[in-house]
Amino acid sequence: MPELPEVETVRRGLAPVMEGARIVRVEQRRANLRIPFPERFVERLEGATVTALSRRAKYLLLDLSTSEVLIAHLGMSGSFRIHLPEAEVLPGEFHIPRDRSAAHDHVVFHLEGPGAPAGTTVTYNDPRRFGFMDLIGREGLATHPSLAGLGIEPLGNALSADLLARLFRNKAAPLKAALLDQRLVAGLGNIYVCEALWRAKLAPTLPAGETVTGAGRPTKKLAMLAAAIREVLEEAVAAGGSSLRDHRRTDGELGYFQHSFAVYDREGEACARPSCSGAVGRIVQSGRSTFFCPVCQT
Repeated sequence: MPELPEVETVRRGLAPVMEGARIVRVEQRRANLRIPFPERFVERLEGATVTALSRRAKYLLLDLSTSEVLIAHLGMSGSFRIHLPEAEVLPGEFHIPRDRSAAHDHVVFHLEGPGAPAGTTVTYNDPRRFGFMDLIGREGLATHPSLAGLGIEPLGNALSADLLARLFRNKAAPLKAALLDQRLVAGLGNIYVCEALWRAKLAPTLPAGETVTGAGRPTKKLAMLAAAIREVLEEAVAAGGSSLRDHRRTDGELGYFQHSFAVYDREGEACARPSCSGAVGRIVQSGRSTFFCPVCQT
């Protein structure tokens, strides 16, 4: 599933085209994705202007001039393509073929606006149909089932060692499970948690509460973890996302952060830390593969 950096990359790619644009026409080509489309989906969108495009955790939020918000989740294989009047924007060489089948193009937005000359479309393609779209009044956004109870955003200054100490104090759950708990930190996923834990030299199996002192203060390693989380996410966003499996940037270009992975999907390879003689191992936690170095992550 695309993680926070991938979704943020999609947001940044869509914003210049969609923000300020009027939705002239919508093609809804099926009744449902993971869940049914909301009632009168096309009717409620057509004629509306996209006033802002933001992100909450792994969800894209399109504020509309109608006081409603379009919530979009990419699921496992969802992606958006931008088609400009002269051509589809697809620069770059592709290692994994991009899905172009009209059978998987489920929603097409026809736009006109400052960054969307007449003829511009944004197409949502989703072969596995695990994504979804919903429409809700802005006043109900905080209580929407997908957004209610989400924790802090890990990008920016909100994430700090002191905050993690408050969240992790007295928690017996493994550190990796605590970081993946969306009620604590919103948007973190398997890939970047593995990478951040490696950078901070912390074992994924370590009880989260052991990173906090008896007085409730963060240990030095927890401070390193907070910094590592911010760094790995910022680097991944700058690189355009990881492009694992089905993910692509909105301009069709592959992201290249995957070339910087230290442990993820590198089972059996030498640890990337120059001072370490270990090899990357893999264990399964809560049904997910965890990649780590058993020598330097303690």
